[in-house]
Amino acid sequence: MFHFSRIAATSLMVFSLAACGTVQVGRDFDMRAFETRIERDATKQNEVREWLGAPAGKGINVDTGGEHFDEWTYYFASGKLSDMSGAKVKMLQIKFDKQGVVRGYNWSTSDQ
Repeated sequence: MFHFSRIAATSLMVFSLAACGTVQVGRDFDMRAFETRIERDATKQNEVREWLGAPAGKGINVDTGGEHFDEWTYYFASGKLSDMSGAKVKMLQIKFDKQGVVRGYNWSTSDQ
């Protein structure tokens, strides 16, 4: 009986600590530093990779005229498991032409 109580108490304590813990997803990046370096129609993929590392995701972006662009996605989120409503979230999407040159980017943040 003592052994079961000890296991139950330990499990409850671990669960409680995990519920109050902080979780992070992705790799944090400095958006302001990125904005000071980036030059639309000049910056290349290898430069972006040097600054931010490998993207978390890659895809294709098709604009309204039908032109295809490579798109890299970077994201970071952190918050407490017990209440993710206060989470800090950042996302950056960078659009490259066929030559690997930045044609545009979008970013958003929760600003919390």
